[in-house]
Amino acid sequence: MEETFVGVDVSKAGLDCDELPFAHVIRHSNDAPGIAALVARMQALKPALIVLEATGGFETAAASTLAGAGLPVAVVNPKQVRDFAKAMGILAKTDRIDARVLALFAQRIRPQVRALPTEDQRDLAELLGRRSQLVTMRAQEQTRLATAQAVARDSLAEHIKWLDERIGKLDIELTHRLRTSSVWKVKADLLKAVPGVGKVTVFTLLSRLPELGALSRRAIAALVGVAPFAADSGKRKAQRFVWGGRADVRSV
Repeated sequence: MEETFVGVDVSKAGLDCDELPFAHVIRHSNDAPGIAALVARMQALKPALIVLEATGGFETAAASTLAGAGLPVAVVNPKQVRDFAKAMGILAKTDRIDARVLALFAQRIRPQVRALPTEDQRDLAELLGRRSQLVTMRAQEQTRLATAQAVARDSLAEHIKWLDERIGKLDIELTHRLRTSSVWKVKADLLKAVPGVGKVTVFTLLSRLPELGALSRRAIAALVGVAPFAADSGKRKAQRFVWGGRADVRSV
């Protein structure tokens, strides 16, 4: 029996689903009823692989529900899929075309199915993301304060103080979540034992790199984007560079 591969193009409002080899697109709404209908169809279809792009969080509910139903799901980097489309000569871009490209990507590339972040990991990542936003805002306000006229300084100082308090509260909540989780506490203690690893690095690795501990050191380095890749040709030995991977983890 021929295997079935599914590509799901995700937007805020919809889930465009292309099924190969049937080559037709079905649209579901990106909400609880739509996701339930998608899961029911996939359970009946029994595909070899379902591929979605990472779209800033709009894919989380669908991917998590599909994986929770025992279906093989891979969430992939959009750049990788776009490069694949260009290599196939597919330059146009619509929701239906993107769903077809994802289905072809699933069929021909067969990305590895990895465990998706748990609900606790997603919550931790959300809190960490909010902390990062507040830290960025605080840095911006501190820069403005340095050159602000007297009439604006009190307002800036009050906002910086408020941001300090909110960041402090988030740090307390993040730390509490780690200390009250038996699984995370063990990993956190191991990470903190490494010289130079602080609380933000620990939060980031646990929330945004769930594969840590399940892959080899070379594989995890490549996944993060800190593994130098060769660029040699013939007798030329070029300098190695790191690129790709998860920029938020790499930057921390």
